[in-house]
Amino acid sequence: MKTGYAIPYVSVSICLIALALLAGCEPVAYKITPVPVDKSLEEEVLIDEGGWSPAKIVLVDVDGMLFNHTKPSLFAEGENPVSLFVEKLDKAAKDSQAQALLLRINSPGGSVTASDLMHSEVMHFKRRTGGQRPVVAVLMDVAASGGYYVACAADEIVASPTTVTGSVGVLMQMINFSGTMSRIGISADAITSGPMKDAGSPLREMKPEEREIFQNLVNEFYDRFVQVVATGRPNLDEKQVRDIADGRVWSAPQALELGIIDRIGTLRDALVDLKSKIGANRVRVVTYKRPLGWKPNIYAQHPTGPTQFNMINLDLRADWMHPQPQFLYLWDPRP
Repeated sequence: MKTGYAIPYVSVSICLIALALLAGCEPVAYKITPVPVDKSLEEEVLIDEGGWSPAKIVLVDVDGMLFNHTKPSLFAEGENPVSLFVEKLDKAAKDSQAQALLLRINSPGGSVTASDLMHSEVMHFKRRTGGQRPVVAVLMDVAASGGYYVACAADEIVASPTTVTGSVGVLMQMINFSGTMSRIGISADAITSGPMKDAGSPLREMKPEEREIFQNLVNEFYDRFVQVVATGRPNLDEKQVRDIADGRVWSAPQALELGIIDRIGTLRDALVDLKSKIGANRVRVVTYKRPLGWKPNIYAQHPTGPTQFNMINLDLRADWMHPQPQFLYLWDPRP
């Protein structure tokens, strides 16, 4: 008899063995949950103020590192942040009952391309819905660099009182192992089809002409960031944006004074403002989730920190999976 659920027995066995090894000799209890075959996004109600036909507002999260590839997960398939974001916006756009979009942003940014794609998709959502559905971005703990880049597509940006935001700029992090290699008697010898084919290699020092090429690319991506902010912040012109876009982050009061956000408030404050914009007395706030992805209330979201078992800390950062040089709209003060 078909039940609509499938249990990957081999995967479950492997997971149980791994957990047993990690747990040592302590008593362990295991729970096996059937996984739905259909993993299409489901609508979940976060707030329902009741009444006759309350206005629907869709809440979409932008959280964690923003990369255009699947985020690794210890015992799950993982998600591509860009793909999932587009899937949610598409579902919201097709819902004729949805009257507004609320972006809850808690991200230090990520790759240049992922940030730009997500910004573009919000702009596409606005065009697709004829500009009739307000889009409000609410900034949480951190909405910096690429996270702020995405927020600039919203009609209004609201920062929580303790938000850290800004960091308008571009980073290209390079690594050079040549000193260590020489100490242990290892040398690199690349055969290339052209003098710039191995530019940026971590196995040797960067040449001046290579640095110039990369700097020009960084400057080009920086110019695009400045244009996105200037376009999204009508109260700021390009010169004003460049004057403050030196890569630093700001507190919410500083950001308000600089004009890079519209006001300071909580998520519930933003909802009150949205109700006024759409002329609604009562609203129903919904979000989208995969089956089994439970969220108990409007402030809850899946953890973005490292997965941890006992005393073993497994920090599965997405950028570790791609060690090659990357252009980043990212605030990451760690070395």
